[in-house]
Amino acid sequence: MTRFGNKNNRDAVRKAWMGTGAILKKMENEKGIVARFVIGKSANPGDNMDRGIDNENRQSNDFIILDDLVEGTEDLPKKARLFFTHAAERWDAEFYAKVNDNIYVTIDALGTALAAHFDKPRAYIGCMKSGQVYSEPSHKWYEPDWWKFGDKKSYFRHASGEMYVISRALAKFVSINRSILRTYAHDDVSAGSWFLGLDVLHVDEGKFCCSSWTSGAICSGV
Repeated sequence: MTRFGNKNNRDAVRKAWMGTGAILKKMENEKGIVARFVIGKSANPGDNMDRGIDNENRQSNDFIILDDLVEGTEDLPKKARLFFTHAAERWDAEFYAKVNDNIYVTIDALGTALAAHFDKPRAYIGCMKSGQVYSEPSHKWYEPDWWKFGDKKSYFRHASGEMYVISRALAKFVSINRSILRTYAHDDVSAGSWFLGLDVLHVDEGKFCCSSWTSGAICSGV
């Protein structure tokens, strides 16, 4: 997931683990991993921001541009929903991963971790947490639907939004039901809510805790 103004982040990711050109294609062909930057459109279609992304994509060919999304912080849950929909319809993969553009991924470690879950058809893998629900409108993480959450103080368990992975069946579920899936204030909470009523295996994987170093970590934040 990326946004306008984050070209430095994208260039750092390309240099660190994603690669460009032949290196990116080699990762797809040899490791079966497709990596793309995901971004929406400007509120002013065709402006300098849109043109900048189009120009960058012509050089790198490594974007998914969501034409139905106006890029903005308040639309991150919708962005995640559209990403899984687009990816599930375009690529028939075992797993689909959402990663922020300030996260560095160890590709081989990711592949090894996911291989252990090939036999789990409905897996939701990540650094699981709950977190406090904030009911004050002035708070940075304000949740308008705060009153819906049990004791009105804590969210249900969900994967941290820095990086998480869902299996093919769950990505297809999001794609098929995208028009009726509820979103909340935050994209990670929204994704977690989509799988609450399903027979889903929640895998609490410490190696996906990108903000804290762990032995054999799959990702790290910058």
